[in-house]
Amino acid sequence: MENLNLDFSQTVHIDTEQQPWLPSPMQGVERKPLARQQQESGHATSIVRYLPGARFKRHLHPMGEEILVLSGTFSDEHGNYGPGSYIRNPPGSAHAPFSEQGCTLFVKLNQFDKQDSASVRIDTQTTLWQPGQGGLQVMPLHDYAGQHTALVKWPAGERFLSHKHFGGEEILVLSGCFEDEYGSYNAMSWLRSPHLSQHQPFVQQDTIIFVKVGHLPVS
Repeated sequence: MENLNLDFSQTVHIDTEQQPWLPSPMQGVERKPLARQQQESGHATSIVRYLPGARFKRHLHPMGEEILVLSGTFSDEHGNYGPGSYIRNPPGSAHAPFSEQGCTLFVKLNQFDKQDSASVRIDTQTTLWQPGQGGLQVMPLHDYAGQHTALVKWPAGERFLSHKHFGGEEILVLSGCFEDEYGSYNAMSWLRSPHLSQHQPFVQQDTIIFVKVGHLPVS
């Protein structure tokens, strides 16, 4: 597989529902690559699916692993994580993941700062929302050195101010339909906007997004 979507100066939009599942090196584990380096141990952002009973060999995360469980139950030797679980495994961590009943995940590999050593486990289905700007509700998941990760709940009809993204912005639409002046993005759409990109987002229906800001190259 060649390098994919690694020019971080470009805006990328992928409707992942229209992407085919591709095999991984481990039987029973499939993926939809969104951005990745050619080598298996490099930078990668993907939708990953474990078929029931699939297991991955114990492996190391040289530069960390970030997971949002989209459906099913994801497991490793440390615990079981149902839908909505947010997991951060820091640089140098290792585990042997599996899924007895199957699961679908949003996964980011080898993209952490070396000093970002926090191990995070959050059940977003039981965590309280916090008030955000306007009618938005926010659920912070992780912050480090100007990088922020959160869930954001948009009520129908909400409009946000036009704004720039210092360090870029990355969004996975979890439900509803996220919109801006450039297009409409249905559930399971993935968007990545570069440093200093600008837009004015809005929604016409209740919508929830997973969003990261400040983590992309600034030069």
